[in-house]
Amino acid sequence: MKIEKINEMINGGEGITVEFKQSKTKLNRDVFESVCAFLNRNGGHLFLGVNDSGCIVGIDPEEIDKMKKDFITSMNNPLKISPTFYLSVEEVVIDGKIIFYIFVPESSQVHRCNGKIYDRNEDGDIDITANTNLVSWMYIRKQGSYTENRIFPFAELSELENEVFNKVRKLAVSQRPDHPWKTMDNLELLKSAGLYLKDLQSGKEGITLGGILIFGNEQLIQAALPHYRTDAILRREDTDRYDDRDDIRTNLIDSYERLMQFVAKHLNDKFYLEKDQRINIRDKIFREVASNILIHREFANPFPAKFIIENERIYAENSNKAHGHGIIDPNNYSPFPKNPTIAKVFKEIGFVDELGSGVRNIFKYNRIYSGAEPVFIEGDVFKTVIPLTPQATPQATPQATPQDDRIAELLDFCKTPKSRKEIQDFLEIKDREYFRKKILNPLINGGLLKMTKPEAPKSPNQKYYS
Repeated sequence: MKIEKINEMINGGEGITVEFKQSKTKLNRDVFESVCAFLNRNGGHLFLGVNDSGCIVGIDPEEIDKMKKDFITSMNNPLKISPTFYLSVEEVVIDGKIIFYIFVPESSQVHRCNGKIYDRNEDGDIDITANTNLVSWMYIRKQGSYTENRIFPFAELSELENEVFNKVRKLAVSQRPDHPWKTMDNLELLKSAGLYLKDLQSGKEGITLGGILIFGNEQLIQAALPHYRTDAILRREDTDRYDDRDDIRTNLIDSYERLMQFVAKHLNDKFYLEKDQRINIRDKIFREVASNILIHREFANPFPAKFIIENERIYAENSNKAHGHGIIDPNNYSPFPKNPTIAKVFKEIGFVDELGSGVRNIFKYNRIYSGAEPVFIEGDVFKTVIPLTPQATPQATPQATPQDDRIAELLDFCKTPKSRKEIQDFLEIKDREYFRKKILNPLINGGLLKMTKPEAPKSPNQKYYS
């Protein structure tokens, strides 16, 4: 995270999503109570080396490595945090002093610290273990919000793919040689990853939908979620149907790999030197797109995920539990975890980075890959548009846009070419400059609208069509 943002949070003081711990030479005893409360509530930002008044005291340099190790070891100890949850520790230097910054996402599960359940209230961590009503509501809220937590008590371990377990272990160890999954059996791994749960209200326990989607065979996945599929399509010559297609209905790990194989088959790679390291920009971009449509989709919605390669753009869609509507501004964007447990597994095996990094990375690398900026549209269906060719009109950063359903209506309205004024009148927007910068240009850059006279973008006879 940028140092300016960290300073801003520290200066704002403690609150429901910000907590300070002095922890100068060792971890405070209540550090993990705060972590537990953040996991159980809305997530938050934990700073070690900062006292309660927001003063930077720093961490003793001789204790840095030990404190990091103690934190990570405790987070993977089910006697300390249950279910366990892996978090990374970032060192930050402020005023010449080192502090730790730890981002704690909201979890889709109810966690315990030393056997107790903590919730977050204002700037404090509250032990609610003995309050059966509050505990019950927490379980209801978690299970009602996250489809991935649905328990399937009759799903058998034998219906999961042993090869996928071995692949996940190998990938996790490649990220971290001492990863605890290395020595766990399949059931232990499921429980450690939060993919095997017990519902304390009904007494049901078993493999969750998330566990089935990550490790299940195709028969089990289709039995649990009949509408589940991801459609990868190449549409260049035959624009009415397709030139190539992969109908993917397998587990999420194999689905990710098949999407990346589809990308490698049909899109040129482009290498780039970043900090003296040669990287493949194509893979940098599309690993984020592939991960997004797989792990951030609302699985209860029967809308199939789509990944479509066209001549001038790539277009991806996935069902979504929207936290806003319209075109996303990457400079003013607060990501929400859609399936945090599944996302955590993908992070552990190196398929994704931190929450929210995908949008930023796609913006960063697509400017190099094609010279154009992508467009992300939040709604009940999340849409990602990656232009493959640079556009004549630079994209302005959108601050406010029509809602997703209005964009769909606009595109339908423009099936026959319309002038700028006709579209502006259709949306009932009076400010011409605002309309061009915030709506028209982003839709053109994203390939959602095309110009009838692309060779003369400013022509008075210019019209736009979808």
